[in-house]
Amino acid sequence: MSTRLTKLLTSAAMLVLLASTVAYAAPASKSESEAPHWSYEGSTGPEHWAHLTAEYAACSAGVEQSPIDIHSDEANKNGNKTKVTVHYKPTSFTFGNSGHTIQANTASAANQLTIGDSKYTLAQFHFHTPSEHLIDGKASPLELHFVHKNKTGNLAVLGVLIKEGKGNPALTEIWSKLPKTKTAVDFVLKNKIVLSKLLPSDLDAYRYQGSLTTPPCSEGVKWTVLEKPIEMSKAQIKAFQAIFPDNHRPVQPQNKRTIAEIEVKAI
Repeated sequence: MSTRLTKLLTSAAMLVLLASTVAYAAPASKSESEAPHWSYEGSTGPEHWAHLTAEYAACSAGVEQSPIDIHSDEANKNGNKTKVTVHYKPTSFTFGNSGHTIQANTASAANQLTIGDSKYTLAQFHFHTPSEHLIDGKASPLELHFVHKNKTGNLAVLGVLIKEGKGNPALTEIWSKLPKTKTAVDFVLKNKIVLSKLLPSDLDAYRYQGSLTTPPCSEGVKWTVLEKPIEMSKAQIKAFQAIFPDNHRPVQPQNKRTIAEIEVKAI
């Protein structure tokens, strides 16, 4: 091998070694996987969320936290008259196991929750067991959360309580494929979900200002919790609970917040 070729190969090897060293030494950007682990039990359960990282401080320091126990006799029937409408259509979703719940996601902008003059677009829905919100101290087997976001990133959540009864056909495909462990990639549903089947016919509701019910427990979330439940079969409820026996946050102090009783309009 010539001296010139030897020098070239040596130089190339040094460059590769330097590049690999720099790549290894460079700090990785913060990702979701690096966020502190939280759960619903033990040392990472709800009572400890605020101590896992400063980013979760609102979980204990917040004054408008969710969920709450809604006392129907104390709800203000003549207070907040803000008009609330929901516009849902059959929609394509993907779904997966987030490690904390079963969550269905959509890229469609067709589904809207309108509060006053503000429009919020449905991004996803997921489930908790038992229900996170109580009504007059009573929990339901499950609670469904429709999570909406507006153009400025503010959130509005529509909560639907679930009781045992008839099987819900809108969830048949998801429930036939429930992933038992956390999924890295969503499953694609073949059929559209008829979202109206996930709402009761009576849309009387309670509204209040609250927060996310999971870390970081961010406040400023507009909550609408429907009074009447929908139904799922005992088998459907048990199938979810077999994967997530308990994934609810306990109720939080209401403090001085007002709860308004309203009627949501479906359009």
